[in-house]
Amino acid sequence: MRHRKRGRKLGRTASHRKAMLNNLATSLFEHGKIHTTLPKAKELCSVAERLISFAKRGDLHARRQVLRRIQNKIVVSKLFDEIGPSYSERNGGYTRVLKIGPRRGDSTEICLVELVGDEIRAEYADTGSEAARAVATEVVVETDPEDVSEETSEVASDQDSDDVEASDASEEVEDADAVEAAAASEEAKDADAEDADAEDADSEEKKDT
Repeated sequence: MRHRKRGRKLGRTASHRKAMLNNLATSLFEHGKIHTTLPKAKELCSVAERLISFAKRGDLHARRQVLRRIQNKIVVSKLFDEIGPSYSERNGGYTRVLKIGPRRGDSTEICLVELVGDEIRAEYADTGSEAARAVATEVVVETDPEDVSEETSEVASDQDSDDVEASDASEEVEDADAVEAAAASEEAKDADAEDADAEDADSEEKKDT
């Protein structure tokens, strides 16, 4: 007899299996669709549809029951504010499993799990509720295209002026190097002339003696 044989162990302990399914359900409600293996997908559908049934009730006790499985409050608010009410006219069958094909490496069957219905799809689930947007979105500063063009032109002019200054500085350095080289050559010539005069004086003294 198959008593107490319902469900799949998935090669994990009870606590690990529960935590994995909770994380999969959170990702499903957050993104609207996820990719996973076929046994995990079948187990996920039962968990996700039970949570959606709680969200359709919408009372405080149902919210606390969902918070036992999903720890992300933003996802819970999305589930109760948008996903649950969108299935008010539907009795069960909130998820869909589509087989994609074998995975490279171990040939495990990969599936796409997504939320069904015309009112809610993957892109609808990604929109988020008002509370989720208030927490997750960032403030975007709007800029005028003319201001942007002016800023780019100013940056370009600054870069041109910097290039001109750099070229002038390099020319000045080259001129200074040339002047120093000329002065050094003149000093060398003067030293050679002084040495030649000293030698001539020495030779004349020797002749006189």
